[in-house]
Amino acid sequence: MPTSAKTPPAAKKSQLTPAEIRRYSRHLVIPEVGVEGQERLKATSVLVVGAGGLGSPLAMYLAAAGVGRLGVVDFDRVDESNLQRQILYGESDIGRSKLEVALQRLGEINPLIELVPHDVRLDSGNAMEILAGYDIVVDGSDNFPTRYLVNDACVLSGKPDVYGSIFRFEGQISVFWGARGPCYRCLFPEPPPPGLVPSCAEGGVLGVLPGIIGSLQANEVVKLAIDRGEPLIGRFLVFDALRLTFRELKLEKNPDCPVCSASPSLTELIDYERFCGLDPAVSEQRQGSIDLSVAELKGLQDAARRFTLLDVRTALEHRICRLEDSKLIPLMELPERFSELEKSEEIVVYCHHGNRSAQAVDFLRRMGFEKTKNLTGGIEAWSLEIDPSVPRY
Repeated sequence: MPTSAKTPPAAKKSQLTPAEIRRYSRHLVIPEVGVEGQERLKATSVLVVGAGGLGSPLAMYLAAAGVGRLGVVDFDRVDESNLQRQILYGESDIGRSKLEVALQRLGEINPLIELVPHDVRLDSGNAMEILAGYDIVVDGSDNFPTRYLVNDACVLSGKPDVYGSIFRFEGQISVFWGARGPCYRCLFPEPPPPGLVPSCAEGGVLGVLPGIIGSLQANEVVKLAIDRGEPLIGRFLVFDALRLTFRELKLEKNPDCPVCSASPSLTELIDYERFCGLDPAVSEQRQGSIDLSVAELKGLQDAARRFTLLDVRTALEHRICRLEDSKLIPLMELPERFSELEKSEEIVVYCHHGNRSAQAVDFLRRMGFEKTKNLTGGIEAWSLEIDPSVPRY
């Protein structure tokens, strides 16, 4: 393990070949990089978690920079909605494995590096084994269970976690390294309640934003690898694309942090879906009593059964597409507007994928609306399974 905050994970060097000297010549003439820095890059192994919006630019720049061993974790497939920001992919890649396409593209960028695919969902059962093969981990994920998992696995294995996140016009970046400073849990001890923070699919993201934040993450990796500059350890950078401003917040290590403190209470990985309130067992118990499939909703419509169809997405989403005869009450407005609904009437609530509508159903049932059900899969499932004329977004 490194012995100081500035010591890179890979302190060894690996001699450059003539082909590498030609390829990296613009690095070699920079005094702060030079031959020694490029050899350090070649000797460094980096794991990129997620080949999406953030993973696309950061993996491309790390490959081009000459990181010796680059691993990518992803199990998803390319969707048309990815193309607005995930620059690793093109129109002809829709439906293909992201990992397959990503490694092909990265290999074209730089055939001199080793590329390692991890076609799995990172979880508590495989994270420690996968991370063991790398010096630096870069978190390009888009969900809270994975962020906590990556953080905890990095702390337990003594590795730096180069963190990034994006939403609409705002990006965040830091280097969480429990052995040298605060970790992700020092800043966010507990995850937000499920559904409170919209995903990019629900809230949107400016297409160029992941390019900016992902490039900054790649920059932090290079700095760590070549042992130059000041990495964002104990510093949290917030970027506002609308105003084009950066704000830097100083982070302190939490002496009571459950994972990176001197006396941690968490010494092994846990069930992160349950920790973040996304326990699959709870969802299974709800099936049949609260959830309604899109096929069942179609059956209600065909039978001309009376019910209220409630859309809890935003007004912007409602304008993009909607189910016929649905009433719009955005989730954030529901506590003030639920009186517009009738408790005696059956209510079917929908959103984009079913997460926000599940929160709305929980709230309405607590308010006495006992005939409320959640449309599983949301309007996305309706478009895929029932009516393809409804636009997907």
